[in-house]
Amino acid sequence: MQSQQSRVLVQLRDLILKGEFAPGERLAEIPIAERLSSSRTPVRLAFATLEQEGLVQLSPSGGYVMRAFTRKEIDDAIAVRGVLEGMAARLVAENGLTREMSAELHECLKLGDEALKGPEMTIDAYADYVEMNNHFHQLLIDFAGNAALTRAIELNNRLPFAAASATLPMHSSTGDGRQWLLITHNQHRSMLHAIERREGSRAQAVAMEHVEVARMNLRHAYEKGSESIEIMPAMRLLARRQGTGSH
Repeated sequence: MQSQQSRVLVQLRDLILKGEFAPGERLAEIPIAERLSSSRTPVRLAFATLEQEGLVQLSPSGGYVMRAFTRKEIDDAIAVRGVLEGMAARLVAENGLTREMSAELHECLKLGDEALKGPEMTIDAYADYVEMNNHFHQLLIDFAGNAALTRAIELNNRLPFAAASATLPMHSSTGDGRQWLLITHNQHRSMLHAIERREGSRAQAVAMEHVEVARMNLRHAYEKGSESIEIMPAMRLLARRQGTGSH
């Protein structure tokens, strides 16, 4: 069972991905807390996380406002994450895992198995998967042991939808979307298998392929236009930037 803070973060990110807030709109803590049946503190903490993910930004007058961004900005950021995490996976494979590192990664993936075991996912199971996903990706970065790489990933994660779980919207909790989560989780296992066999090139390739699910969702949403709202609701945010910059 997740804490209130975790659930609020998942719910608030989902509202953003559904285009519930217009670019530049001020995000007030009290109305949102009431909407999510929460206290203000978890909402405030969620905003801080979303600001780090590049989805909202600080307002000069205080609080947060919704960001606007282009399709190219998102696609570029996700592509760069694939390259950086591919390097991390390769380094971990080449350096080798200790018994403790391997056990921690396997335990992490077991949490993902648990979250995905049911035919449908509750909000708590979804929050469990998100936390597992964040932890798995962070472990790879930590185990790579490269400070410059860690810093580069931290900087890239501040771009819209670049962070590991920012492209796991709530609509993926059921139906075909859940199948995509199963695919991405199997990629986690393939990555770990390659790392344990010290197959650096293969681990790197799987890690880079891993981000293609997010990029495919983005391309599909862009091509489908207004029909894409149910597939990737954040296209509402993109649509308001069409004709104003890079597409």
